[in-house]
Amino acid sequence: MATWNSRGLRGSTLEDLINQTIEHYRERNLALIQKVPTPITPINIDRATRHITLAYFDQKSTVDYLGVVQGIPVCFDAKECAEDTFPLANLHEHQVEFMTDFEKQHGVSFLVLFYSKRNEFYYMPYSEMMEFWQRMKLGGRKSFLISELDPAYFMDVRNDSFLPILENLQKDLNMRDEDPAS
Repeated sequence: MATWNSRGLRGSTLEDLINQTIEHYRERNLALIQKVPTPITPINIDRATRHITLAYFDQKSTVDYLGVVQGIPVCFDAKECAEDTFPLANLHEHQVEFMTDFEKQHGVSFLVLFYSKRNEFYYMPYSEMMEFWQRMKLGGRKSFLISELDPAYFMDVRNDSFLPILENLQKDLNMRDEDPAS
């Protein structure tokens, strides 16, 4: 089987890898997570084939993935970044609001980031995301550097086909248990 770095998987996307990961977890009865379809408004439909030929994305969507892991509701968004600086403009206000509301309902929200130039993956806990978001809202940097991230949450692709998201979710849950403020 080809490795993630090989030419054979060069065209794969972060979404493809996450979809393989959630299928891996589903097959093992560890989690049930689904990709949330991006809402679109069709403009033109080919009557013969009944295919949408022109559409636009609706402005607001929630997050990319929703599900449950061993009874714990989870939601997360997947973001790709080519450089070592992640612009917070890639994270939308309505997504942050949704994740905040999800957390208020005792769900767990997080981001999965892919630094494509480095071929590195990162699980960003909600609390870390909010630190950067609040910093921006208070007039600070409108981005964060890869060097600012917690090394414990970087992920390596396993068996050429999935990310250890659940291992990082467990770290996240353990940190929440240790922090009385969460």
